[in-house]
Amino acid sequence: MKAHTKETQATMTPEKALNFLREGNVRFQNNLKANRNLLEQVNDTSEGQFPFATILSCIDSRVSAELVFDQGLGDVFSVRIAGNFVNQDILGSMEFACKLAGTKLIVVLGHTACGAVKGACDDAKLGNLTSMLAKIKPAVEAVKEPKDASLRNSSNSEFVDNVSAKNVQLSIDRIMKESDVLSEMQSNGEIKIIGAMYDINTGTVDFYE
Repeated sequence: MKAHTKETQATMTPEKALNFLREGNVRFQNNLKANRNLLEQVNDTSEGQFPFATILSCIDSRVSAELVFDQGLGDVFSVRIAGNFVNQDILGSMEFACKLAGTKLIVVLGHTACGAVKGACDDAKLGNLTSMLAKIKPAVEAVKEPKDASLRNSSNSEFVDNVSAKNVQLSIDRIMKESDVLSEMQSNGEIKIIGAMYDINTGTVDFYE
């Protein structure tokens, strides 16, 4: 499989980009990697890059976007931060990726059993981690069940995963609210912004339509 070119990127649509990721995840689940020569892709991308998607995901070592979507060099912009939340710098990176570099899709990818989300659920305190986890606390507060405080912590895996899913949605809300560039592009049909969850037990990505 060749690296994307200016010509292939020009024919890309948000729906086609999403299908590329869906198909890649199916290959990943079935251990059927696309046939690609990475060294050849190094050559192909040495003078330019034409990725089709931008993926905001967690730093979790089990959730590498390029691997779980079976993509090669030059295919996707990968933005990674613990808890896959949004801040001004990440918004700027996404605006560059879509408006200037031409990607057609933004995916906010959360995952099950997220350590950052667990830390936010437990109100963990540790150096700079404290302020980082505060960015995820709105998702904890937005999940109303269970009401029993003894069940609203990292030992409750269902609660943790519900907070992770809510965190994805709140991140998308922030993108739309805080980036006029990206919200306008989505309104015009130039890009699609979508959430998804990766299951660390199965390798499956479920997209939120």
